[in-house]
Amino acid sequence: MDHLRFSGLDFEKQRAILIDILKADTLTGSALQRARDFGLADWMIVSGAIYNTVWNSLTGKPSGYGIKDIDLFYFDASDLSWEAEDVIIKAGEKHFAKLPVAVEIRNQARVHLWYPERFGRQCPAYRSSAHSLGYFASRTHAVGVRLAGIGAFEVTAPFGLDDIFSFRIVPNRVIDNQATHEEKAARAKHRSPEISVVPW
Repeated sequence: MDHLRFSGLDFEKQRAILIDILKADTLTGSALQRARDFGLADWMIVSGAIYNTVWNSLTGKPSGYGIKDIDLFYFDASDLSWEAEDVIIKAGEKHFAKLPVAVEIRNQARVHLWYPERFGRQCPAYRSSAHSLGYFASRTHAVGVRLAGIGAFEVTAPFGLDDIFSFRIVPNRVIDNQATHEEKAARAKHRSPEISVVPW
């Protein structure tokens, strides 16, 4: 199982491999560069665009396989109105228009305002984009990457990277996100049978 050759390595080695994969990928590499140039506060590209790019690289799938959109987080608590976020979203539609998939931009400072209505339960008021990663339904998905400068990658992974390199989707039970974990895991397993899923 050659795709598992990087599982079990320490975080720094996995981080270096992750960065090399992202640099080489046409979609995610371009998205990171464009996101850096967009200039949002405390931004990072998170979740599917990151772990799917790793899985695609290690299994010989094409760039962008399984990536339906790119999640771009930022954190700005200076204005928590929907109108302020919508200005950023509309500007992002123009800025990222040349990418082959949509970029979904969300202000993590506002999530607690709409989350209960959408999901029927509370979530905390996040203190940063990185803070929000700790509440993802699956630990495997809780990874964010920012391009800080020319070739300077910042990787945030509160649960490490070994689940990604082990092709393993692991639940995060900090809040009741069972439905989301199972739904996303099923989609991933359908696309990539190499993946194993730890049940909730």
